Amino acid sequence: MQNPPTTSERAAALAQLRAVMQREHVDAILVPSADPHLSEYLPGRWQGREWLSGFTGSVGTFIATAAFAGVWTDARYWTQAEAELAGSDIALMKIPSGASLLYIDWLAASLHSGQTVAVDARVLGLSTARLLADALRERGIVLRTDIDLLDEVWSGRPALPTAPVFEHAAPYASTTRADKLAEVRAAMAKIGASRHFISTLDDIAWLFNLRGADVNYNPVFLAHALLKPDSATLFVADGKVPADVAERLRLDRVELAPYGQAEAALAQLGEGEVLLVDPRRITAGMRAAVAAAVKVVESVNPSTFAKSKKTAQDADHVRATMEQDGAALCEFFAWLDVRLADKRRGPPTELDIDTHICAARARRPGFVSPSFGTIAGFNANGAIMHYRATEDSHADIEGDGLLLIDSGGQYLGGTTDITRVVPIGTSSAAQKRDFTLVLKGVIALSSAQFPRGTRSPMLDALARAPIWAAGNEYGHGTGHGVGYFLNVHEGPQSISATSMPEPHTAMEPGMITSVEPGIYRPGRWGIRIENLVLNRSAETTEFGEFLNFETLTLCPIDTRLLDLELLRADEVKWLNDYHATVRARLAPHVDGAARAWLDERTKEI
Repeated sequence: MQNPPTTSERAAALAQLRAVMQREHVDAILVPSADPHLSEYLPGRWQGREWLSGFTGSVGTFIATAAFAGVWTDARYWTQAEAELAGSDIALMKIPSGASLLYIDWLAASLHSGQTVAVDARVLGLSTARLLADALRERGIVLRTDIDLLDEVWSGRPALPTAPVFEHAAPYASTTRADKLAEVRAAMAKIGASRHFISTLDDIAWLFNLRGADVNYNPVFLAHALLKPDSATLFVADGKVPADVAERLRLDRVELAPYGQAEAALAQLGEGEVLLVDPRRITAGMRAAVAAAVKVVESVNPSTFAKSKKTAQDADHVRATMEQDGAALCEFFAWLDVRLADKRRGPPTELDIDTHICAARARRPGFVSPSFGTIAGFNANGAIMHYRATEDSHADIEGDGLLLIDSGGQYLGGTTDITRVVPIGTSSAAQKRDFTLVLKGVIALSSAQFPRGTRSPMLDALARAPIWAAGNEYGHGTGHGVGYFLNVHEGPQSISATSMPEPHTAMEPGMITSVEPGIYRPGRWGIRIENLVLNRSAETTEFGEFLNFETLTLCPIDTRLLDLELLRADEVKWLNDYHATVRARLAPHVDGAARAWLDERTKEI
């Protein structure tokens, strides 16, 4: 792996970039955290924002002018960005909650009429492009989207990934490719679309029952797809699809075409065609390729809805996967207790947590990879919401404090994501109070019953209420959708105070969502408890169908950190019932020290 550029190398690259900007008469360049598929985790080729700035968070926007350079990012990454940008001339531009497009306002206010902003349309989302164009047009500022200035200055820019594509087959794929295609085509027909273009990688992977390894942590591959009423074209790099898989695709009337031909295929659509695209999931570059004569219908990809609603068979596989994942965590936490007690070896480090938790999962059947980079933060590092320990910067786990561990795995039968907090040494009353308030938030949301179709952002306050009541708050969403051996973050549902409660965010049976409130005290500690839950039908009354949650995650919540005076009797019952379920489900999968740890941590309180 190539070493990341040093601060001086980044400064030289920025100077070279500014020289190219001057030659091209560009006054500002915008580099989003995006690829042609608007992915969360990016292949190396499109990590230009990180390469230029040194900021490694998954969300951020880089802007440079002749005299200024800055990275815009939200509260989850402020502490991390301050550390990673230190010593450079790149400013951290803090985005408050709910103001993710603040950098557009900055561009409009900082540039003058007649000046030019450049951004590569191939990595700029269509919805964002429209907002940007409108804001700049009002100020007489020119928007140029036809060039990728990074290509001239990024020596050694990574090539496209070459990992092979493979099938997600039965029994784990409970619905055939043909049936999924038929479902999406029925949705196309309902809105009168004769063509449907998809760029979102997890939608494509789900729809064609294929998986890959082109993106870290998410088992997807680079591709675009164009659907017709009776056939489909999958645009994927030559050589990535094995011959036997290609033949099975052909039997389902799916043809392969080179990855780079997707834009040309859109350009060839003619008058009379009705094209369905999702404006939040297609780039401005792809949209611009469509001829004016083609009627375009904009709506959420039908596959996004279908993918979010797991089948009963999928849910069964996820339950089995949670047992394996929970057993792996029992083994890990049993190891951690022994390691912490072994004073002869010196303290374990945050890096050791990542190594051993991944190793425990890797021993489990069906495991493929981590579902995201493990967050293991001790004391102050736990207050950094997206902290990542490195060889150059990590903490030893010793003394008194709290260890926050957020981790997950990709299995053939599901995707896991869990956060637990472990007391190290002696815990303070303030730490126990924070932990118990967070647990109360988890219980409040996990126990909720709500009408089917409730917009998911409306549920956010249920988890925050106990935390708010004590004068606390946290700066991230409470829950995100989770894929089925797919992206650990998916939609359309989002339990977040900053998400709009739009119709497409409605909660439906079969959706899997995280529940993860927290309290973070910068410089001291961070607490987050996270489980995954499944939407299920609870009852039908004269007011309609109501849903509730089945908690899927199986791992004890550390009772050593509880302030029992803050818990009501029903909350104590919820925790005891949860631990009884965890013990019953995991006991057949563990023995020895792991079984002893499980029994100890699931005792009734």
